[in-house]
Amino acid sequence: MCWCIIIPILVGLISALLGYLLGRFLCKKSNPQNNELFLTEAEILFSKIIRQDDLKLVEGIGSKIEKLFHNAGIKTWKQLSETSVEKCQEILHRGGRKFHVHDPSTWPQQTKLMCEGKWQELKKWQDELDGGRE
Repeated sequence: MCWCIIIPILVGLISALLGYLLGRFLCKKSNPQNNELFLTEAEILFSKIIRQDDLKLVEGIGSKIEKLFHNAGIKTWKQLSETSVEKCQEILHRGGRKFHVHDPSTWPQQTKLMCEGKWQELKKWQDELDGGRE
């Protein structure tokens, strides 16, 4: 085969591959619904790596309370955002006496902000909260 045919074919294949990769990269960056983008902004604001649906990001929730909620079937920010404060309190009471002192009144709203990607608003509010309490 002649080089005059091989070279344009190789250039075409390389161009197609680069175009595909560039398109995927730009598509991820421009999609406002992309959780990866939200998490990057959150990681910058909170100065730590943030896992999607990590309930410990909620001011007032630690690993033991997160475990209580997981055992109750609430494992995502969306699920917690749709849970009533009364239901949160019930889960805490079922966990035992040591969890009765916690106040979940802001937890559903905090996770709603997480779901909506309103990280700056969340960070500002959490800076004003004291252990999740207003």
